[in-house]
Amino acid sequence: MADPTTSTTHHTDAGPATETHLPGFARYRPFAVLLLVTGVIGWIASGVLVLERLALYRDPGHVTSCDINPWVSCGQVMGTWQSELFGFPNPLIGIVAFAVVITTAMAALSGARFGRWYWIGLQVGVTAGAVFAIWLWSQALFSIYILCLYCMIVWAAMIPLTILLTVRNLAHGVIPAPAGLVRFAADWAWTLVSITYVAVAASVFFRFFTAFTGL
Repeated sequence: MADPTTSTTHHTDAGPATETHLPGFARYRPFAVLLLVTGVIGWIASGVLVLERLALYRDPGHVTSCDINPWVSCGQVMGTWQSELFGFPNPLIGIVAFAVVITTAMAALSGARFGRWYWIGLQVGVTAGAVFAIWLWSQALFSIYILCLYCMIVWAAMIPLTILLTVRNLAHGVIPAPAGLVRFAADWAWTLVSITYVAVAASVFFRFFTAFTGL
């Protein structure tokens, strides 16, 4: 397989011996582990949200496990229209979507190899999930003005999943791109993840500055 930083015509999922020029996280088994970790974190957080929502259906007075104060309250967020954008609780989407990520990871760790079409499909799905997460983040900060702790855990899982999957697909030639862009993405992938975490944390801090500081 050609060096992924100098070619965009190679294909994905060749044997381990051909992965020497790939960034460490983009190699087959390490990336499968990354999918597994982010998938499990996102699935558990989504599952807790579903259970809490079911509890609220049974008892409207139920206090959720993350009702910490007026600004961090899953229960209050679940009472908004944004929490059921498609007519059902949003976390149900996470249950299904993260299950796909986990299944992909387990299959990869078991030795399965996926074609380019599969990685494109996964990229489309994860990117759509990231766009939805960004919309939910904007609603939490600028419309609802209440944070949901488990939702933020889902955001935390989506950041590396989205960025590193995109870079992985660039490095493997699944997404055609100029060699310079592929090289930059491979070299700076973890930095981009870190910057995104800092940016999201800063946005939350400054938006809820008075709540956090009491000023």
